Amino acid sequence: MRVFHGSAIEVKNPEIKAGKFTKDFGEGFYCTKLKRQAKRWAMRKETPTISMYEYTPDKSLSILDFKGLTDEWLDFVVNCRNGVPHEYDIVIGAMANDQIYNYIEDYIAGVITREQFWVLAKFKYPTHQICFATEAALKCLLFVESEKLSRK
Repeated sequence: MRVFHGSAIEVKNPEIKAGKFTKDFGEGFYCTKLKRQAKRWAMRKETPTISMYEYTPDKSLSILDFKGLTDEWLDFVVNCRNGVPHEYDIVIGAMANDQIYNYIEDYIAGVITREQFWVLAKFKYPTHQICFATEAALKCLLFVESEKLSRK
């Protein structure tokens, strides 16, 4: 499967870097199968670039694949955003995009209930992310090419 990573530079050799912000699926190297989503990620940067990879899953790795927006997905995202580590090599699922980020924060803070969250958390378009959370997981990626994006 072809996957994409949007950033400010070409990334031939992906690395797992500890971030200053908690992410949906914890620390890791994030990609998506949706090129338009990687483009949105990249366009937030000064020199927007999309790096492309061939992703070949390794069946010996621990992979968590959320098939939809479920209570399990929400609980996992809440835990990761609260800094709770997990034991998976790869986590795949929908992205808690900017549209619902505040709803998750409100849910964590107890401002809204789980039921209210699900009513509010309707996506305008499909989202997708893959978090490569271990060095073993990064070995599933083969760099193909990169593309610098124009801001025009």
